[in-house]
Amino acid sequence: MIKKEILLGFVTGIAANLVGMLIYILIFSDLPIWETLQESMRGGFIGTLITAGAILNFLPFFYFIKKEYTYRARGVLMASILAALVIAVIKLS
Repeated sequence: MIKKEILLGFVTGIAANLVGMLIYILIFSDLPIWETLQESMRGGFIGTLITAGAILNFLPFFYFIKKEYTYRARGVLMASILAALVIAVIKLS
């Protein structure tokens, strides 16, 4: 049961990150979504897009905390940590 709650929070965190990235692209980019992602990988600013998307993880995290779903909040936190690790690997390579 606990693993299921953490997994649900993790999936929610990943989904929130992806939605945040899409919102950021739609607001600030004149290119289509796929071209923006390709250009960001070529230009070396994909980490910036991931970071902008991770900001949206605050919403489900604090919602889960308020509703006392602590294991789901842990899953969202794990998704945020994964995003940070991906950004670190991208920046160091």
